[in-house]
Amino acid sequence: MSPKQAVWPGRPFPVGAIWDGSGTNFSLFSERATSVELCLFDAAGNETRHVLPARTAHHWHGYLPGVGPGQRYGYRVHGPWAPERGHWFNPAKLLLDPYARAIEGSVRWDAARAFAYAPLVGAGAPVPDPEDSAAAVPRCVVVDPSFDWEGDHHPRTPWTRTVIYETHVKGFTKLHPGVRADLRGTYAGLASEAAIAHLRSLGVTAVELLPVQQIADEHFLHERGLVNHWGYSTIGFFAPHGGYAATGSGGEQVREFKGMVKALHRAGIEVILDVVYNHTGESGPLGPMLSFRGIDNFEYYRLDHGDLSRYVDFTGCGNTLDMRCPGVLRLVMDSLRLWVEEYHVDGFRFDLAPALGREAFDFDDRAAFFEAVHQDPVLSQVKLIAEPWDLGPGGYLLGRFPVLWSEWNDVYRDSMRDLWRGNGSLAAFADSVAGSSALFGPGGRGPSASVNYVTAHDGFTLADLVSYETKHNEANLEGNNDGTTVNRSSNSGTEGATGDPNVLERRARRQRNLLASLLLSQGVPMLLAGDELGRSQGGNNNAWCQDNESSWVDWELDPAGSDLLAFTRRLIALRQSHTVFRRTTFLAGHGPEERLPDAWWFRPDGHAMSEADWHEPGVHAIGLFLHGEKTRVVDGRGRPLLDDSFLLLVNAHSSDVLFTLPKEHLGREWAVELSTSDPEAGSGAVSVSHPPGGGLWIEVQSIVVLRRVR
Repeated sequence: MSPKQAVWPGRPFPVGAIWDGSGTNFSLFSERATSVELCLFDAAGNETRHVLPARTAHHWHGYLPGVGPGQRYGYRVHGPWAPERGHWFNPAKLLLDPYARAIEGSVRWDAARAFAYAPLVGAGAPVPDPEDSAAAVPRCVVVDPSFDWEGDHHPRTPWTRTVIYETHVKGFTKLHPGVRADLRGTYAGLASEAAIAHLRSLGVTAVELLPVQQIADEHFLHERGLVNHWGYSTIGFFAPHGGYAATGSGGEQVREFKGMVKALHRAGIEVILDVVYNHTGESGPLGPMLSFRGIDNFEYYRLDHGDLSRYVDFTGCGNTLDMRCPGVLRLVMDSLRLWVEEYHVDGFRFDLAPALGREAFDFDDRAAFFEAVHQDPVLSQVKLIAEPWDLGPGGYLLGRFPVLWSEWNDVYRDSMRDLWRGNGSLAAFADSVAGSSALFGPGGRGPSASVNYVTAHDGFTLADLVSYETKHNEANLEGNNDGTTVNRSSNSGTEGATGDPNVLERRARRQRNLLASLLLSQGVPMLLAGDELGRSQGGNNNAWCQDNESSWVDWELDPAGSDLLAFTRRLIALRQSHTVFRRTTFLAGHGPEERLPDAWWFRPDGHAMSEADWHEPGVHAIGLFLHGEKTRVVDGRGRPLLDDSFLLLVNAHSSDVLFTLPKEHLGREWAVELSTSDPEAGSGAVSVSHPPGGGLWIEVQSIVVLRRVR
C-alpha cells in the first residue's frame, strides 16, 4: 500500500477493525486524545502510519479501501502527558486495539521498552519514555469473520441437568496420547475425537474454560522464566488467545476457536468462558503500556481521586476497569455479545465479579453492569456465573448477586472439606447438600444459583487435597509464600507421595466421598479437570505460572486412577438419571398437608434430627431421605416427574457406625445403589435388600446410597 493513499472518513460504529469485502473501517474510542494514528505493518514489519481523519462521539475513525483480512495493525495515540491528571499519552508506544478480533504474538520484553515512562532518576516526576515499543508489542489482525456453522445451535442445557467441567484449553490435551501431536494443547485438540469422547463418557454437559481471551504475560514472570498459565491477564477482550491455536495466530485462531465450539456443541456440550473484565494485563502505573493506558487511561481505569496518577485496585492485579464509564461498559457488553453471537458460547464465569458492580466503592446488585446484562436480549439468556469476591470494601459477597446469576459457592467447598477431614459441622454439610437455601433463597433464586465445587483451578487438586497438609509452591519462585495457607486438607497420615497401601486406601475413599457429596447435592456441580483421574500438582496450590506437566492433565492412568474414573462416571450417571438429586426448588421438609416429606434428615438410630442434634459436637454421621414422588419437577407440559426415592447414609466418623433404617412408611425394601467404601457395590451385581427398621453398618469415612425397591 502506498503511504500516501487517502483515508476515507469511514464510520464510528461498529468499533474496531471491520472488513466489508472491499476495505476495512477502523474505529477507536478515546475521549481525551488529540489525534490518532493507524499503523499498518507489512510482511517484513515495515510500518506505515495514517492519521484517522474523523471523530464522532469520541470515536476516531477512518476507512481504507483495499485493506482486508490478514492486515496487521496497531495505533499511536497523541494527547497530554499529565500523570497527575490521569493522562499517559505517549505516541512512542504502539497500542493494541481494544476491539481487535485477533492478536498475533506476545509481548517481547527483550526487544524494546513497552513501559509508559522512562526510569525515574531521583524523586523527579515521571517523563514519557521516548523508545519506540513497536518491536515489543503484538500486532492486531484484521479478520474475515465468516464461518460455516452448519446449523449449529446452543444446547441450552437446563441448569438442573448441568454438570460443569472446569478445564484449561492447553492443559487438557497437552499430554493426551489420543490427540494428534500437532493438535495437543490447542482449540483443535479440545475439539478432537479423543478429547470429546472423554467428556461424553464422563457425562459432563459443559466445559468451563480458563481464560481464552488474548493474554499478556507479566514482566516479572518473564524475568523468572515463567508464564501466566491460567491466563488471568487479559489484553484483548474480543480475540481468542493466539497461543492456543494449532493453525496459526494471524487470524486463524478465530476459525479454529469456532470449530472447537461447533464440535463440542455437536456432542451436546456447552462452552462457558472464564472472563476477566475486572482488570487488564497492563497492571499498575509501573506496568507496560500496551493498549488501554495509552488510549485513554482516565476513561478506562478507576483512579484515586486524591492522586490521579494512582489506580484504585479492587483486584490485586494493579488496576481495575471502570465500569461506571459508558465507553468501558459498552466495550464489555460488546465483547460479551460477540462471544455469544459470533462464537456461539453458552455462558460466562466472571472473575472477581464484585468489581463489576462497584459504584463509588460499595457493591450494588443494581449497578449499571447488571442492569445492562439483564435487559440485553442476548446476554440475559445465557449462563451467568459470578466469582463472588474481590479485594474491595466488603469484598466477600456470596449470595448477593441478582436473579439470573449463579455463584461459585466456597461455603459449600469448605463444609465438604471440613466434614471429610473430621472436624466439620453437620448443619453446614446438610445445608450445602440441600442447595444452600439460606444463601440463595432470600433473593428469589433456587438451588441452581449455587455452583458447588470441592476443588477448582485455584487451590489443591482433589488428589492433593487428601495427600498434603500444607502447600508446596517452591516452583513458583516466591519462597513458598504465595497461595493460601488455609486449605482444609488432610494428608491421611503421610505428606505427599507414598506407597503405603493403608494410606492410599484412605485417600482413595476420601476422594470418592468428596465426589459423591458433590454430585448428589442440590445445585450445580463443578468438577476440576483431572480430578476424576487422580491428577496431582505435587502439592502446589497456586500453579498459575506452571505451564508444564505439573498443571497438564496426565492421561497415563494407574489402576487407582482408572477405578476413580469409573466411579466418577457412575456418580454422574446416577445424578443425571434421577431428578431427586437435581431439583428446581429447595428441599422443604414436612409440608402442612403432606403425609411424607420431600426430604427428611435422621440420626443413625433412625429418629429425626432434633434442633440440639444439629449442634452436637463430635457427631459426624447423618441420614437423608429423598422422596422421589415429591421432587416438584415437571416436564414441558407441566406434568410432575416422578422418581425413585433414596436414602443417603453418611458416616464421617473415624469408626464404623450402625444405622437403623427408617420405618416402613418411608419404604418397605431398600437396595444398595452405591457405596464409597465398596466402589463395586450396586454396579449391576445382585444386591441384598434391606428391610425398614433393620440395622446396616456403614464403614468408617464412607457414604452408602440406598434406592427404595418398594
